[in-house]
Amino acid sequence: MGQKKYVQLSSTLKLLFLLLFFTNTYSQYVFRSDAIPNEISLYQFTTIADVGQRNLDIKFISENFDLLNPKKLKTESDDLGFTQNNFWSKTELENPTNLVLDYYLETARPITDLIELYAIDGASGKMTKMVSGDNIPFSKRSFDNNRKTIFKIKIAPKSNLKLFLHLKSDGEVIKIPIKLYSSESFIKMLLKEQLIYGIFYGILVIVAIIYFFFFFGLREKTFLYYSLYVVFVGLLQFSLDGFFFQFVTPNGGWFSNHAVLFFAIIAAFLSGKYSEVFLKIKQHSKIFYMLFNVSYTLLFVLLFFAIFLPSSLLFCYMMVNVLALIFLILIICSIGYLYYKKKPIDSLFTIGIFFLILGFGVFILNNFGQVPNNFLTENSSKLGTGLEIIFLSLSMSNLIRNLKNEKNELNRLALVRSEEMNDLKSYFLSNISHELRTPLNAIMNLIDSISNEVQDEKIKKNCQIIKYSSHSLLSSVNDILDFSKIEKGELRLENEQFDPVQVLEHLKNNAINIAKDKGLEFQFSKSDTIPDFLIGDVTRLVQVVNNVLNNAIKFTATGFVKFTINCELKSNNRASLILTISDSGIGISKDKMDRIFDSFSQNNIDNKRKFGGLGLGLYIVKTLVDMQNGTIVMDSKINGGTTCIITIDFEVSTEQKRVEAPAKTVIDDLEGKSILVVEDNPINQMVIKMITKKWLNTTVVYANNGQEALEAFKTNQFDIVLMDLQMPVMDGYEATIAIRNGEAGADNSNIPIIAVTADVMETTKERVKEIGMNDYLSKPIKKETLYEAVKKLV
Repeated sequence: MGQKKYVQLSSTLKLLFLLLFFTNTYSQYVFRSDAIPNEISLYQFTTIADVGQRNLDIKFISENFDLLNPKKLKTESDDLGFTQNNFWSKTELENPTNLVLDYYLETARPITDLIELYAIDGASGKMTKMVSGDNIPFSKRSFDNNRKTIFKIKIAPKSNLKLFLHLKSDGEVIKIPIKLYSSESFIKMLLKEQLIYGIFYGILVIVAIIYFFFFFGLREKTFLYYSLYVVFVGLLQFSLDGFFFQFVTPNGGWFSNHAVLFFAIIAAFLSGKYSEVFLKIKQHSKIFYMLFNVSYTLLFVLLFFAIFLPSSLLFCYMMVNVLALIFLILIICSIGYLYYKKKPIDSLFTIGIFFLILGFGVFILNNFGQVPNNFLTENSSKLGTGLEIIFLSLSMSNLIRNLKNEKNELNRLALVRSEEMNDLKSYFLSNISHELRTPLNAIMNLIDSISNEVQDEKIKKNCQIIKYSSHSLLSSVNDILDFSKIEKGELRLENEQFDPVQVLEHLKNNAINIAKDKGLEFQFSKSDTIPDFLIGDVTRLVQVVNNVLNNAIKFTATGFVKFTINCELKSNNRASLILTISDSGIGISKDKMDRIFDSFSQNNIDNKRKFGGLGLGLYIVKTLVDMQNGTIVMDSKINGGTTCIITIDFEVSTEQKRVEAPAKTVIDDLEGKSILVVEDNPINQMVIKMITKKWLNTTVVYANNGQEALEAFKTNQFDIVLMDLQMPVMDGYEATIAIRNGEAGADNSNIPIIAVTADVMETTKERVKEIGMNDYLSKPIKKETLYEAVKKLV
């Protein structure tokens, strides 16, 4: 008996469950003849099913809808989230009246890719299909008189109508309002929207034009970024509202489908850039500036994904909203930081940004379904942008006034700073020399060491290439420094004995390798009358010949380069070196010959782009030749090659070459001497270690700055000091003065000190002598030169 009651109770509960399920699933809206509404929201009478990626037809849906686990809509515009799934909804309408009811059905957002409406008559089973969505041409939509997703439906008297909606998007948020409008209420809604949108877009157009005028008038980037931001925010809203699809891309296509994403990414970038520039974030906070740049990078990565990885669109739609929110937070935090640091901020700008943040914050939260969906939240970005523009327009007058004041102040400072430019220029060139020569010092010495140690010919060849490249870079650095010295009248010539044949043949060997790499024939000849030794500035001779040879090879695509050395002996123990360099290159036109020796001249701008170079080589060559009372003559024809004849007089040395004995192994032995190396750069320390490790009976101690050097003297006895000049804590100048003043001990006040520096300015050389240094070596250091300088002093 108890079991029978249990079975009856179980059956009753199942029946109640089915009735409840049936009621929730199949509830329908029933029209009443005494109150035909003008506007109806059908969300309470609509159920929706997520069918994932399955492409189901209407026949299957109409027969099996209840098996797809449909759920009732909860709000007037349910948010289905960022998705690429297929959704089907079902709504039933019953018209028991004798009236034919005509309505306009508004549903998904205009940017939804595909919306299909199937209206099935309950009695006859007749089905009517209507389509919309921005993935099909606008003209093929069932209702193509409006930007929104609108379907016109007719409900016959005494009938039951089932509405099945199919929605599909490429990853953007899907919202599903189900609203019916009578003709009268539909027209009223359109008029209301036209008024609001007309005002909104009109303001955007006017503001964008005005700020463009401000930009062209004042050349202030803030106006440009803001006007572009207004343009792209307008385009973003234009796309979200469906106007872009209706008026710009009515045939649909790839760009139409991606317009919202592209405009959102660009608008987010411009909002950040505008705020960053206006608030001068770069000047006030490196951290916030870095965060802004990281966010820009993420946006452009997102743009790359959107363009080249179509499968990532769902991720892109979500992330662009996240990044837009991040930008808003960044702007808020930046303003807060500036207020905290008591930096000047226009209060009107702050108010304007507040409304922008409020508007877009609500808009983004609405996209994520975190706030109720209504007309205000859907258009919050429009309201926020409109209020922002009003307040920012007021703040622009302050910006213009500030810009004017800043300009006057800058003019005043320019007059003051113009007097400091020569000192700054010298300081800059000194630094650039130091910074470039430091890595070159390591490269050239390390490659030299490697090429001497390895046996593999391929590695040796690669080492040679690196050597040539390093020498080329060093030559460019020297040209820049020499140009500065020439302008300031500081260029000095040295007099020392040198072997002209050895020097010029070394230049010839380098040129042969470079010419061979270009496929050119290199011809070389020399006379037998060249003296064994000449006295002059060998460094400047090398610079002159090297520049002209390099130009000949650079401007010759095919053919030959010829290098001839002649010598004419004169009275008073003088000799003229006559260097002739000719080529079959592009040549120089007659109208350019008069200016070929000017600074920054390289025949013409097109050649400069084509062949590269600083355009200083021949200017420096002419200056150096003139300083040595020499002559330089050039003859050239277009496409007929160029010939350059350089004549320089030198004093002939009475010393003659000795007959070379068989080569002996060179042994560098300092016989127990101790060296203190004062150098802060680890690379330079490594180079000196690499050189001195091959010296026998030598002790080397390293100090990272002048202060450490003074401390080292307390516990060590040194025979010589290799002193860098630019160091932290105590530089080489200060350390040398301290040593000479006896601060390292009276016994060490006269210790030999060699300046080893990358600074080759003439003022530096003079300063080194003034403070009592014994010698001066410039980086890159040659191992033979370093050993000879040390050996001479110890």
